Amino acid sequence: YVQEAKKKKEKLDNLKVTWHFIGHLQSNKAKQAVKFFDWIHTLDRQSLAKKLNSAVQKLRTEPLPVLIQVNVGLEDTKSGVHPDELFDLYKSVIHLDGLQVRGLMVIPPFEENPEATRVYFRNLKNLLDRLRDISPTPELLTELSMGMSHDFEVAIEEGATMVRVGTAIFGKRPAK
Repeated sequence: YVQEAKKKKEKLDNLKVTWHFIGHLQSNKAKQAVKFFDWIHTLDRQSLAKKLNSAVQKLRTEPLPVLIQVNVGLEDTKSGVHPDELFDLYKSVIHLDGLQVRGLMVIPPFEENPEATRVYFRNLKNLLDRLRDISPTPELLTELSMGMSHDFEVAIEEGATMVRVGTAIFGKRPAK
């Protein structure tokens, strides 16, 4: 999606848009992501944090806001740090000058009934609260990116500060 964003950003260059990267980010795309995006929602491993930090040091003057993606559903097919490893990842990332952890992100298992996603959103909120308890800068941990077009109402009820509703606005993505 980094390449796709580059084209869209060029077309909308005259507008003041804050660009958020959502999707699995390969380490070899870290430099491009830092160039084209204002936020990264899918930090999920130390190696990616180091690549992003290195790119930020070369390309930006301000730290890059990032969200740590947590795999609260423990799905093998989804990216995200295991909840048990979240605190270690956070502790290692906060020492990187180029990154500023602002909160957490989740893509829960798909459920036909949006109410069934509530437990995942609640778990993420609880993890953020626990992270604030150990953080040297709890005031920065303000964001919960959770909820998509079919379950965003439940996510908002559980504390979402960012929702991802592209399908509701633009329709389904074309098949590749």
